[in-house]
Amino acid sequence: MFEDLRDLYQEVIFDHNRNPRNCRVIADADRKVEGFNPLCGDRLTLFLKMPGDTIQDASFQGSGCAISTASVSLMTEIIKGKTAVEAEALFKTFHDMTTGKSEDLQLQAIGKLAVLAGVREYPARVKCATLAWHTLDAALKNQAEPVTTETD
Repeated sequence: MFEDLRDLYQEVIFDHNRNPRNCRVIADADRKVEGFNPLCGDRLTLFLKMPGDTIQDASFQGSGCAISTASVSLMTEIIKGKTAVEAEALFKTFHDMTTGKSEDLQLQAIGKLAVLAGVREYPARVKCATLAWHTLDAALKNQAEPVTTETD
C-alpha cells in the first residue's frame, strides 16, 4: 500500500506545486495569518472567509518548496465547508500522520491528504508539510501573530 502511496504522493505533490489551487487573496477575509518556515524558506499568508463557524472560502499567497505549496493547496481545497471544529480535527489528524505520532493511520478518513503521509519518511520535510496547517490552527484561534515552524 505504501508503494502506491509513494507514487501517488509524488504525482499529487507535483500537480499541486505546478498548479496550486486557491492561490489568491480574499479581499474581504475574516482571518488572515502569515506563516514562515525558516529552514526551507517557505512563506505563506492564509486567508479565511468564515461567516459564523464555517469556512466558506480559503486561499493563500506565498512561495515555498513543492511540499509546502502542495500541502497548502490541498488544505485550502479540503477545509472549505468545514466547521472550525472539523478543521481542527483535520489539523490534529494531519499533524499526527506527518509527524509519525500516530501509527494507526486512518488514511480513508482524511481523503486526498493521505498522499502526504509519505512525508513522515523525510523528517526534514515535515515542517514544510505542516506549515499551512499550523497557520490554519492560528487562524481558527483568531491569532494575528505570524506562525513559524520553529516553535513546533
